[in-house]
Amino acid sequence: MNAPPHEIAIVGGGYTGLTAAYRLSSRSGVALTLFERSQELGGLAGDFTLQGASIEKTYHHIFRTDRDILALTDELGLGDALMWQASSVGIYSGGRVHPFMSPRDVLAFSPLPLLARIRLGMTVLYLKHRRQWQPLVRQTALAWMRRVSGEAATRVIWEPLLKGKFDRYFDQVSMAWLWARLHVRANSRTSAAEGEQLGYYRGGFACITRALTKAIDAASATIARDTTIEQISAGPDGRPTLTIGGRPRGFDAVIFTGSTHALARVLSATTEPLSAYVQQLRSIHYLGAICLVFASTQDLGDTYWVNINAPGAPFLVFINHTKLIPASNYQGRHVYYIGSYQAHDSALFLADPSVIKDRWYSYLSKIHPEFDRAAVVEEHLFKLRDAQHIVDPDYAAKVPA
Repeated sequence: MNAPPHEIAIVGGGYTGLTAAYRLSSRSGVALTLFERSQELGGLAGDFTLQGASIEKTYHHIFRTDRDILALTDELGLGDALMWQASSVGIYSGGRVHPFMSPRDVLAFSPLPLLARIRLGMTVLYLKHRRQWQPLVRQTALAWMRRVSGEAATRVIWEPLLKGKFDRYFDQVSMAWLWARLHVRANSRTSAAEGEQLGYYRGGFACITRALTKAIDAASATIARDTTIEQISAGPDGRPTLTIGGRPRGFDAVIFTGSTHALARVLSATTEPLSAYVQQLRSIHYLGAICLVFASTQDLGDTYWVNINAPGAPFLVFINHTKLIPASNYQGRHVYYIGSYQAHDSALFLADPSVIKDRWYSYLSKIHPEFDRAAVVEEHLFKLRDAQHIVDPDYAAKVPA
């Protein structure tokens, strides 16, 4: 007599959940169900249609050091869909956008005095080649940069970037996190002479989402959209049990791929060991993200990625997406992202979308005085609750088993 299938539930239809489902659904003897609370799959890489083309709700690209998704791309047969494009980065400071891609750009960065520029360049070069990140874990990025990069560079470069990325937690972020970001970016080149190359898919990241979904469907696994998991608990037989629509359903195993806060909300904390585990889940802090995506007839600037380092700026980054991907993909329109990370209780995160757009478009006019809101032909604003976790010096101890 054949053994019954191993019943597995995966909670969350982002890329972690989709990839887990893709791996497990191909195994014989597995009956798999993926649950997603919304209609759409892809999570933070979820897509929508803008000017007739698929595009991500939040800005995405791939570095050459992103080996796992590059391997998955080849495995799914999507290598021909991946394009490598020349990037460009700038910093808005002192009333204008400064190019910030090369050592020459750093030395020409006028908001800093010359000696501070030299010290800044040496710091970035050192971090690019440093391999040992473990000693940086217990140090905050802000304190480390003040000591190594100097007070001036920290005030003009690092502190505004940390505030924009981590809001009220800016002074609690581990230097290991910042090392990783700089190390990855600095090494996303095939040679010293070549500029930074970023990857993007023809048709957007939706091609990855569709390929994973197709493979899961082909394996006769189930994808249950618009399904909210109300509770995870142990059933009478000890099996993990999901409560859906007030009804319990047992599985042999459950994989949860959402944020630790989302897991804490659905776990049944009826015993002391589980209660302690839930508290550990809640000890990791998260920020929400707000992202405005719009298409315009105007071409605003020559830079793909602009970090906003001006005091009091209402957003972190302005991205000219069509400096990476040709505007011909979007009916000749130029496509832009404006993004910000915010605490869940911040006035901006709680604000009406019209208020956010008014404030952001007004500030965009300071960066690009030629900006004309009447030239905007399509716009979409998205809010995502748990978009960025806080990697503080104690983060490793907070990560649950």
